[in-house]
Amino acid sequence: MLFLVAALLVLGVLLGAVAHLPVPVSAAAGLAIALWLSLFAARERLSGRQRAARLHHERGGLR
Repeated sequence: MLFLVAALLVLGVLLGAVAHLPVPVSAAAGLAIALWLSLFAARERLSGRQRAARLHHERGGLR
């Protein structure tokens, strides 16, 4: 419950800050965040595939 309250507080602060920024600055920040999240998701997806292949190989493949 405390985590939810803290998350909502941070979200409110961020939205309040964005409301006072010009639209191009807000759009650039949003684009930067979207790019960062996309790179993170791609890296995690590739990491998961490599981990699964390594596990499969360590267990001796199909038996």
